[in-house]
Amino acid sequence: MAIERINIFDTTLRDGEQVPGCKLRTEEKLIIAEALDQLGVDIIEAGFPVSSPGDFNSVKRIGEVVKNATVCGLSRAVANDINVAAEALKSAGRARIHTGIGTSDSHIIHKLRTTQEDVIERAVAAVKLAKSHVEDVEFYAEDAGRTDNEFLARVCEAVIKAGATVLNIPDTTVYCLPHEYGDKIKYLKENVKGIHKAILSTHCHNDLGMATANSIAGVECGAKQIECTINGIGERAGNTSLEEVVMIIKQRFKDTYTTGIHSPRLKSISEMVSEKMGMPVQPNKAIVGANAFAHSSGIHQDGVIKRRDTYEIIDPAEVGVDKSSIVLTARSGRAALAFRAKEIGYNLTKEELDVAYKHFLNLADVKKEVEDRDLLILLKEKVCVVA
Repeated sequence: MAIERINIFDTTLRDGEQVPGCKLRTEEKLIIAEALDQLGVDIIEAGFPVSSPGDFNSVKRIGEVVKNATVCGLSRAVANDINVAAEALKSAGRARIHTGIGTSDSHIIHKLRTTQEDVIERAVAAVKLAKSHVEDVEFYAEDAGRTDNEFLARVCEAVIKAGATVLNIPDTTVYCLPHEYGDKIKYLKENVKGIHKAILSTHCHNDLGMATANSIAGVECGAKQIECTINGIGERAGNTSLEEVVMIIKQRFKDTYTTGIHSPRLKSISEMVSEKMGMPVQPNKAIVGANAFAHSSGIHQDGVIKRRDTYEIIDPAEVGVDKSSIVLTARSGRAALAFRAKEIGYNLTKEELDVAYKHFLNLADVKKEVEDRDLLILLKEKVCVVA
C-alpha cells in the first residue's frame, strides 16, 4: 500500500491572527511566513486581502518572498473580495484563492437570510470568478459541521463543476464528534460526483477540545489536507494544532500517511509565533509546551532514566527539543537525585545519596522545584562531597 501525502495548510497568519491582541505587522508576518516555508508547509494562508490595506500588502509581500509553498488569500463569495485577493496574489509563484459561503441552515436563514438555491448560485459564481484569476481555487462551506450532508454534497458537486480544486469542510462551531466528522468526509467521498477532481480538506476549531481528533478522523476517512495553526492559535478556543497533527501522523500513521514537515523545526517556530503574537504557550501543551518532555514524579523519572521510551513515545529531538527534563520536586526519588547530581559533576556513593536524599526532601517540601544551584549548595554543605 502506497504512503499517501497529507498537505499541511497553515492559517496562522490569517485565522491565527484573528485572535484579539495578536495583530502582526507586515515585517513580522514575513518572518513567520519564511519560517513556515522552511518548516515545509504546503500552503500558507497569508491573510484576507480585502479586509485592510495592511493585509493586502502583507499577502502581496509574502507572495514575493515565499519560495516553495503555495500562498493563499481568503475571500468571501463576493466579487470584489475575489478580485482584490487575485491582485494581492499576482506576485506569488504558486497562488490559491480561498473563497466560500455558509451552508448550514443557521447561516443560510439567520446570517445570510437567503435560500439554499441562492447559496449554491453564489458559491458557483465565486468559484468561477476565482478560477478566471488562478488555477488553484479552494472553496469553504462555512459551518459544514452543522450542514445537512445531502445539501453539502450538492454544494460540493456544484463547485467542483465550476472549477474548485480543494473543498474545505470546516467544523466551524465544533458541532461534530470525531466519528461524526469522519462520517461527513466519508459521505462526501462516496456521494459527490467528480470528487476525484478535488482534495477534501479539514478545518476544525477547538471549542470543545476536539480539533486535533476531528482532523485526524477526517484524514482517516479520506481528507488529504489539514488546515491548522502553530500552537493551535485561532478564533475563540483556537484551531487544530499543526504540531499535534503532524506528530500524530508521524508516530501513529507512518506506514499510511506522510507530510512534508521538517519536525525538528517545530519547537523553534512555536517559540517564534508565541513571542511575536504575545500568546504564551501553556506549559502542558502537547509537543511544544515547556512540560511536554519534563518529568517530576519519581516513578516516571526512574523509568525515563533507565530507558526514555518507557514514558515518552516521541524523541524530543524529533521536535527540536534538546533532551528530556528531570525536574526535582518533593515527588522525585533517589534515581532522579543521583541523575541530576551527576549532571552537575557529582557521582554519589550509596551512603552519600542516602544523606543527600534526606536533606533534599526537606528542601523540596519548602520549594516547588529544586534547581541546580540549590542542589549544589545542598551537596557541598550537607553531604560535604567534592566534585
